[in-house]
Amino acid sequence: MMNWLRNSWAAAGLFIMLRLYVGWKFLSAGWGKLSGDKPFDASGFIKGGIAKADGEKPVVQQWFGDFLQGFALPQVDFFNFLVPWGELLVGIGLITGTLTTFAALMGIIMNFNYLFAGAISSNPNLILLQFFILAAGMNAGRFGGDYWVIPLTRKSFRTLFRIGKTSLHAPS
Repeated sequence: MMNWLRNSWAAAGLFIMLRLYVGWKFLSAGWGKLSGDKPFDASGFIKGGIAKADGEKPVVQQWFGDFLQGFALPQVDFFNFLVPWGELLVGIGLITGTLTTFAALMGIIMNFNYLFAGAISSNPNLILLQFFILAAGMNAGRFGGDYWVIPLTRKSFRTLFRIGKTSLHAPS
């Protein structure tokens, strides 16, 4: 199965549809937050997650409630920037097939954070689809920007590290 996911042209073709669907979900969510009538404000969501960490049967685990209370709420301006731009960039990356595995990983992290905060919505479905994209690796972006970006990036890193090695061991 993994060999098929990572190497098959048919799988790469199927990943176009999968990437477009998941990418559109992220792109539209991010764009909606950036272009809405009111500026995006995560403080209500964060306070809701904190409230769900208390009570007899909490929905949010205490450690995540503590994270929301101690870090996220005081840094809400950072999250007001990070969430919409993160969603938008994940969407662009998945739709264009550029840095696909990184975009899928960042999307999974965002979806898990929403789940940890008690929001179910479409997050489990998106996580499942993104795990397939992540498992496929480069093949998920074969018919996209990764076709050009990944080889160029690899070549640049090889050149960079080759130069770094020779300058470190050069005689003085």
